[in-house]
Amino acid sequence: MPHARRALLSVFDKRGAADLARGLRRLGFEILSTGGTLDLLRREEIAVTAVSDVTGFPEILDGRVKTLHPRIHGGILARRVDASHRSQLAEHGISHIDLVVVNLYPFERTVAGGASFEAAVEMIDIGGPTMVRAAAKNHQDVAVVVDPDDYPAVLSALEEGGGEIPGAMRRRLAGKAFAHTRDYDTAIAAWLAGHVEEAPAEAFAPRLRVDLERTMELRYGENPHQGGAVYARLGGAGVLGGFRQLQGKELSWNNLLDADAARKIVALFAEPAVVIVKHNNPCGVGRGADLAEAYGRALATDPVSAFGSIIALNRPADLTFVEALGDLFVEVLLAPGFGEGARERLAAKKNLRVLDCPPYRPAAGDVELRPVDGGFLAQPPDAVADDPAGWTCPTRRTPTGEERRALELAWKVCRYVKSNAIVVANGDQTVGIGAGQMSRVDSCRLATEKAELPVAGTVAASDAFFPFRDGLDTLARAGVTAVVQPGGSKRDDEIIAAADEHGIAMLLTGVRHFRH
Repeated sequence: MPHARRALLSVFDKRGAADLARGLRRLGFEILSTGGTLDLLRREEIAVTAVSDVTGFPEILDGRVKTLHPRIHGGILARRVDASHRSQLAEHGISHIDLVVVNLYPFERTVAGGASFEAAVEMIDIGGPTMVRAAAKNHQDVAVVVDPDDYPAVLSALEEGGGEIPGAMRRRLAGKAFAHTRDYDTAIAAWLAGHVEEAPAEAFAPRLRVDLERTMELRYGENPHQGGAVYARLGGAGVLGGFRQLQGKELSWNNLLDADAARKIVALFAEPAVVIVKHNNPCGVGRGADLAEAYGRALATDPVSAFGSIIALNRPADLTFVEALGDLFVEVLLAPGFGEGARERLAAKKNLRVLDCPPYRPAAGDVELRPVDGGFLAQPPDAVADDPAGWTCPTRRTPTGEERRALELAWKVCRYVKSNAIVVANGDQTVGIGAGQMSRVDSCRLATEKAELPVAGTVAASDAFFPFRDGLDTLARAGVTAVVQPGGSKRDDEIIAAADEHGIAMLLTGVRHFRH
């Protein structure tokens, strides 16, 4: 004889809960509920049974224990086809539960809002995930619903199936339920990890889990024939620090990659600075007394490549900067805020994407992942702090104060240029950038020959050691007077001798900055 159908509803997100309950009642379901959901259904004058009436036990411990009871979980977990299960239910007076509708306390929203540790702990749901997992495990007999958007489809399936939900749909809902509890537990684990003072025992765990949430769909990926989407780490601030797009067309895959690079470079500077990026490489970096001056210096490096670029600032954009920007076509402008008059003037550039981004700050424990066939390579970000005081000078001539200032600028930029990387600079701006060449001497040629500004009297940075003296000779012929590089080549003595021959001052950092 078929049993009377029962549904248990206990939801934090109460969207559509009353309509679902009405639909279930029309189909003959008895509804069990607890807490705020019970109160809602009673206010809506929907017939409902309190869980405490089923268990014969009141809610205790400020609501921490409501549904954790054999009369609830026995009704969810019992197999209908198992005679022993049926016998045990009858012996203990337990009735089947056929539908479990549960969604969980909004833990991520609570911690994102700056809740105290104690308040966050109270938002860790126990009974909800337990019911969800129990129903999902027994999906051969029980349907579980965790998403209010699924309510209409569930009601339709019940109406069409005479109160039964098809097995394929139950399996799909069960998979969604397990994903829901997985994401919930992952968010809690990540939050707790952020409150542990001691360092992790090992740099790379035997298993690495990265949980992401899709936050944006893109028109396409790197190319029009590729799909694209944006995923953010669960529990994090969001992509690019949780930026706000203030105006302009939707962002593209390439826009976001370039914006990420520009934001990281500009964060290296304490004084007002502007970075111009194209195809994930800087094509101009400048610093100055204000953003307008810094922008003029950055643009002078390579004004042709700046067309259609991404520009990042390390200060809120002001009206003077916007006026200096003029009519240059820019894809994306990002800054940590926009001052009075700047937003209004930028609004005239309808196609310009304007992003309000917090400054980049590398977080402890960050891991970079790069896909390779069959897996991923993992490493911490290349965020090691520069230590100019620890750099050594092996050449006869030491850098002047102005040369050292320029070398420090070139070295900052060099770590974000694709290898092989050469950056030629003066004290306030990049002068020439040689990026992504297969030989270092070609990067030296590119950096000096492409320069729009005078190279004579400038300095150069190399992201890795010089394997031969030809690169250094190329820089010297162009007028470079000082060089900073990691050192470490088998031919270091030959390179140092070549520098002395040219009267070049050289600093060795001991740190390489390959970027692939």
